[in-house]
Amino acid sequence: MGSPAFLLVAIDGGAASGKSSTARALSERFHFLHVDTGSYYRAITAELLRQGAKAEDHGVVQSVLTHLELGTRVLGRSAQMEIGGRVVPEAEIRSPAVNAAVSHFAAIPDVRTKLLAYQRGQAEVARAHAFRGLVMEGRDIGSVIFPTADFRFFLHADPVERARRRAQEGQTDSIAERDRLDSSRKTSPLTCPPGALDIDSTFLTLPEVVDRVSAAIATRLPPAA
Repeated sequence: MGSPAFLLVAIDGGAASGKSSTARALSERFHFLHVDTGSYYRAITAELLRQGAKAEDHGVVQSVLTHLELGTRVLGRSAQMEIGGRVVPEAEIRSPAVNAAVSHFAAIPDVRTKLLAYQRGQAEVARAHAFRGLVMEGRDIGSVIFPTADFRFFLHADPVERARRRAQEGQTDSIAERDRLDSSRKTSPLTCPPGALDIDSTFLTLPEVVDRVSAAIATRLPPAA
């Protein structure tokens, strides 16, 4: 018999659309390595801010990026980015300062180039750690990072509902402004990739979203025992 299929699953969507919770649930159900690329951009943003870089000063940003050493630490089913051997703490990457700056830094082509090969390399990390697949969430996964992924999903929800979700999490995040910046940037804008399954999560519970996505994946790979 041949080896079991290794699946690549891409989930895109705006802030608080439900992609992170859905991706984590899929990683548990199917034993996938979970990659939250938003946390990668947040970690890079936190480091750039720590080193005094500003998004409008591309020369400084490029200089800092050149010296950043990126690695991966697998914790449970999650792939955490290391910068110089350090995983940036969750409290730091979710800070108001990073919330306000991340979309501006993420729009810089040099930043996206720095992370392109690194993100794609997480598939090999997943294989090396004997995962059955990789579920990667972000804003350009199905369009740029893995345009030929086995499954591509795009989650969206009403901005008011997404703001409510963020408030429930105790976070301050300008949903409308981040949507505008992420959707209008020239490099890898937030968009529903052609052929992706578009899901409106506004009036769906998380289990309903997960079940809808899982039903498609289960046609290729049964849930993990």
